[in-house]
Amino acid sequence: MTHPPCNLYSIVIIWLCTALCACHTNPQSGNSPTADTTIFPVPRQESGNTLSLLDKSPLDILYYPPEYPKLKMIGKTASLPVFRVIYSRPQKNGRKIFGSVVKYGEHWRLGANEATEIEFFEPVTIQQTKVPQGRYALYCIPQPTEWTLIFSSDLYSWGLVIDAAKDIFKFTVPTIRVINAIEAFTMETEKSEDGALLWIGWDDTKVALPIQLLSNKNQ
Repeated sequence: MTHPPCNLYSIVIIWLCTALCACHTNPQSGNSPTADTTIFPVPRQESGNTLSLLDKSPLDILYYPPEYPKLKMIGKTASLPVFRVIYSRPQKNGRKIFGSVVKYGEHWRLGANEATEIEFFEPVTIQQTKVPQGRYALYCIPQPTEWTLIFSSDLYSWGLVIDAAKDIFKFTVPTIRVINAIEAFTMETEKSEDGALLWIGWDDTKVALPIQLLSNKNQ
């Protein structure tokens, strides 16, 4: 008996059936179902867990002077930066942020995920207070017309665990209304007359923390 030759349609059907069977069979463990497939294997860590997905609030780093790593790479500076901030950047996503997602009068980590940190590579002055060289956790207590920014020694933590005994400095700055909403929580640095400004903003609000330099890096 003669069989008709297989056409392309038949080949595709056979391939799909084979793929479906592979998706529900783990030849090593015999368990079913499994995340492993013959066709599209999923990368795994040594622990056997799949690799982490992209975080919804990605980590970012800013410096003063702005773009410091690029300046260093092209030979425009050989000294250390004045300071840097390490923080995560949550998104607005259509939400009302202040007074809703971020409660007035309550502690806020200034970002997401790990505690936000600011590191000074030399002493600076903030609101007539000398801040020594060092690394600090940075969080705030927002109010409609002002924020209290707090430097803490409670480093390397997830989220924000309040321990008032570890608070070192507190600075109050006025809020500024933003006309065009800021989608991603953002920090920026900017040169000022006697030092630098650390801008912090999200949604319809931003603040600026003036930082006076004791060195000549602002020239």
